[in-house]
Amino acid sequence: MHDHPAGAHGPDPAASTPTYPDQARDAATLPALTEHLVACRACPRLVAWRERVAAEKRAAYRDDTYWARPVPGFGDPQARIVVVGLAPAAHGANRTGRMFTGDRSGDVLFAALHRAGLANQATSVRADDGLELTDVRVTAPVHCAPPDNRPTPTERHRCAPYLDRELALLAPTVRVAVVLGAFGWQATLGALRAQGWSVPRPRPPFGHGAEVTVPHPDGRPALTLLGCYHVSQQNTFTGRLTPAMLDAVLARAVAVAAD
Repeated sequence: MHDHPAGAHGPDPAASTPTYPDQARDAATLPALTEHLVACRACPRLVAWRERVAAEKRAAYRDDTYWARPVPGFGDPQARIVVVGLAPAAHGANRTGRMFTGDRSGDVLFAALHRAGLANQATSVRADDGLELTDVRVTAPVHCAPPDNRPTPTERHRCAPYLDRELALLAPTVRVAVVLGAFGWQATLGALRAQGWSVPRPRPPFGHGAEVTVPHPDGRPALTLLGCYHVSQQNTFTGRLTPAMLDAVLARAVAVAAD
């Protein structure tokens, strides 16, 4: 089961009324959240950067039409596992309109999801390439490509309502969050705390292989966070994150989600 970015096969959200993250709490469904998100223009620096990249392009993609908008999460709407990254890549998701699609990080992630039985294919090059995710959804705490892959704390804070609402809409089924990197780890814990989950104080530190189970005071099933180094080239090319390490985290996610 999967969904595509709003606008990939329909009306151009750039022509719609701009939206802002603090309105995200009104989204009653994941498609409604996506429709709202792709029209967001709340961060001037990120809006300028994503559109500049789309205009200047990279030579290899000179014939491509860049998405150049906020990139929503995608995957199984009844996922038991959510993968939380950092932000779209300038010439990856900012070009294709789908998280982790069309770049080296995505090559690593989707190959691992395929090995884990969570994706129907090992590659992802464009939003309409037939990729389907089963029991997993992929998202990020910042939805626009940032310069140097570094969103500011203010930008993360401004974008936070989208992750808050996405996790809330997934709450009936989601049991595990695989969090790629320290940035996403802190953002996910913040989103859970904002929704009333019993996040420990001080917050548990990020680490590869870190595991934290966060209960909810109303008795709903707990959510387990699993830390994993980000699938960036900086980690995968240097061997800091190997395929075996990523496979082990995903195998643990599948096991916890099945309990």
